[in-house]
Amino acid sequence: MPLIFRETPLKGAYIIDSKRFVDERGFFSEVFHQGEFEEKGILAGFVQTNLSHNKFKGTLRGLHSQKPPHAEVKLVRCVQGRIWDVMVDVRPDSQTYGDYYGIELSAENALAAYIPQGFLHGFLTLEDDSDVLYQVSAHYQPTAAHSARYDDPAFNIAWPFSPSVVSAQDQAWPPFKR
Repeated sequence: MPLIFRETPLKGAYIIDSKRFVDERGFFSEVFHQGEFEEKGILAGFVQTNLSHNKFKGTLRGLHSQKPPHAEVKLVRCVQGRIWDVMVDVRPDSQTYGDYYGIELSAENALAAYIPQGFLHGFLTLEDDSDVLYQVSAHYQPTAAHSARYDDPAFNIAWPFSPSVVSAQDQAWPPFKR
């Protein structure tokens, strides 16, 4: 199997690595295989793929999620540059409710983050011109937004540094209610 699933401290969330087949041309890597996801018992019914281009180091996007019935699974990968990717477990019945996990995703390390339903997600760019490609299992519904500020004290996330670019919307989310 070319995919390597690594559990995170948050139940149901994974970091996914893939084997590279290298030769004089470069490398080939299979980055998604529905059958391997199904063997792990992981939802993989993606309906949309999004690309986020971020011009500047210090750009922060998130923390975003959607409420049921539009809750989404995300498979996130940085295809150019580097990001600090963060997922927060906000499933009320979870043992890790309110906990977060962060990891560097980059074009170089080619890791992907599998973020289950019921998680908030956000990232901070660690260099200019960072592109983030992510697949989602539900179409975006503005009325289903369930988001929080990146600096919400409910989570106390240790970002690598303070962001310099944050949208007005991402700064306006109300405090998260536990």
